Amino acid sequence: METVRRILVHLSKENSLPQCARFVQSITGHFNGSHNDSVTVNCVLENNKFILSDHEVEGNPGLILKRAHFCPIKHLSESEASILPVDIRDRGVDVGVAILLQSANEKILLTRRAANLAIFPNVWVPPGGHVELGEKLLDAGMRELQEETGITLGPEEYSSQMLGLWESVFPPMLSRGLPCRHHIVSYVLIQSTQTHHELQERLRPNPQEVSACVWVGPAVVQAIVSSIDGEDDCGRVPDDLPETVRISEVMKDGVLHPTSLPLSVLINKATTQGPDVERVSTGTKFALELWLKTLVIAQRSDRNQNEKGANPVQ
Repeated sequence: METVRRILVHLSKENSLPQCARFVQSITGHFNGSHNDSVTVNCVLENNKFILSDHEVEGNPGLILKRAHFCPIKHLSESEASILPVDIRDRGVDVGVAILLQSANEKILLTRRAANLAIFPNVWVPPGGHVELGEKLLDAGMRELQEETGITLGPEEYSSQMLGLWESVFPPMLSRGLPCRHHIVSYVLIQSTQTHHELQERLRPNPQEVSACVWVGPAVVQAIVSSIDGEDDCGRVPDDLPETVRISEVMKDGVLHPTSLPLSVLINKATTQGPDVERVSTGTKFALELWLKTLVIAQRSDRNQNEKGANPVQ
C-alpha cells in the first residue's frame, strides 16, 4: 500500500490489534455478518487512525454503524473486486465527518452539492468532508462547516453530540458502476443557540462546493426519512405539507438567490436502475432519522422536568 497521508479506518474485533481496513471490505459486515446492515460499535480517533471496535466500554453505549441494503461493497463479488484499479483497491477506507447544524428553533441545514463535483453531484447533504491529519472529528466538522457555508461558531454558541456512523460508497449502487470511493462518515449534531433566521444571515456558501441551501424542520424531515431508497416507486408528499420549500440558490459569485424547490425533490428515492436523481442522500436520511429521535428524547426530558416543577417535594 502507498505511503498513507490520509486518516484511514482501522478495525479491532474481539480485542484484536487494530488492522487497516481494506477498500473492498464491508466495515458493517466485518462486525455483524454479511446480511445484517447495522451494528453497534465504539470508535476513537487516535494517532491519525480511526479505530472501530466491538469492545464494550462501561458507561459508553456505542454508536450505530449502518450501511444501505444495496451497499456496493456488500454485494461486490470477488471477480468484480479483482478488476478494480490497483490504486482504488489499495487505498483503504477513508474517514469523513458531516455536521447536522440544528438551529435554536429546531431546523436543520442541508446543502446541495455542486453539479461539477465528481462524487454525489446534485445530492442534498449536511456540510462535511474529510478529516485531515492531526485533526479531531469535531474540529474537522467545524472547519468543513466554515469552508462550505461560511458559518463559524464560537464554543459558547453551540453544543455537540455524536449521532452515528454511516458506511458510504460511491457510486451508491453496483448498477451505476464499480465502487471508487469508500468512507465511514461520522455524523455530528451541532445545536446552535441561534435561530435559522440568524444563521441564514451568516451563510456565505462556497459556490465551488455548494449550489443551494435549505432549512428543514421536523415535519419535512419525517417525510424525507419515510422515503426509502432502493424502491422504484416515487415518494409522495404528505397532504399536510406544502408542495414547495424555500431554498437559497448559490450563484456563481456566491450571492444567495431565494427561490422555491418542489418538496418532491427532497423526497426522491435513489432508484435501482438508471442515472441518479436530485435527492437527499441515503446516509443523510439515516442521520436525520437519528436527529428526530434526539428531539423525542429532549421533549420527554422537558416534560419530566415540568412535571417535577409542578409537583415539588414536600
